[in-house]
Amino acid sequence: MYFSPMKSKISSICFNNLIKRKFYSLPKKNYEKLLSFESISKPRYYSEVSLDVFDRNSKRMHRDWSASLHGSHIYDYIKDEIGDRVADRVYDITRKFSTAVELGCGKGHITKHLTPESIEMIYQCDISSKMLEKTKVSEDIPTFKMIVDEEYLPFADSSIDLFISSLNFHWINDLPSVFEQIHRALKPDGVLIASMFGGDSLFELRSSLQLAETEREGGFSPHISPFARIRDIGDLLTRAGYTMLTI
Repeated sequence: MYFSPMKSKISSICFNNLIKRKFYSLPKKNYEKLLSFESISKPRYYSEVSLDVFDRNSKRMHRDWSASLHGSHIYDYIKDEIGDRVADRVYDITRKFSTAVELGCGKGHITKHLTPESIEMIYQCDISSKMLEKTKVSEDIPTFKMIVDEEYLPFADSSIDLFISSLNFHWINDLPSVFEQIHRALKPDGVLIASMFGGDSLFELRSSLQLAETEREGGFSPHISPFARIRDIGDLLTRAGYTMLTI
C-alpha cells in the first residue's frame, strides 16, 4: 500500500529551529550526526481511541537485534525494492525539497536511491541506535541521523518539506496521532510519501495458522500483526487535514 497525500496550502509561520527538544550530537564524516534526544515527551495530538498493540520497547530491541544479526543484509532485497519505488514517487514530483525526513529508515532503504537534484538535506530517523549505525547515507546529500520514536515526533510546526517512510507505519500503535503530527510538521504544500503493509497482506499465512491452531488447540491466538485497510488509511489522512490523496 502506497500513499502520497499533500498538506493543504494554508497560511502559517515557519520556525527557524527545526528541532524543538534538546539533543546531543556526535559528529561523523560524510555529514553524519547521530542525534540522541535527552527526553521525548508525549505528543500533543491524540486519536480518540488508541490501542497499544505493539510494545515500542520490544520493537526497539527487535530492531537492535536485527541490525546486529550477521548476514541480515541478505534479506533486505524486499525493503530495497520498496524503498526504490518510494524514491520513484519522490521523482514524480517536479520540485526540489529543501528538508526531508525518512521515518523508520532502517538501513537507509529509501535515501540510498535519492539524488541531490530532488533533496537538499535529509534526516534519517529510527528508534534503534544500532540500526542507525548500519544506515547507509548518501555521499551527495547532507544527512543527519536521529534516534526518534516515530510515535513521538520532535519536529517543529511547518518545518519539513517532505516525509518519507517505507514498511514502517504498520508497526505504529496510533496512526491518527502520527498523521496529525506529520501534518503539523509539514510546510504548506508539504508532502508525505509512504508505503506499508495493509489490507489482506499475509492472508494465506494468517488463515493457515488459525486453521492449524484451531484444529490442535480448539482455538487460536493472533500470530500476524493486524493491518489497516486501504479505505481506513484514506479516512485517517483526510481527517488529519491532508489533501490530494493518492493511495
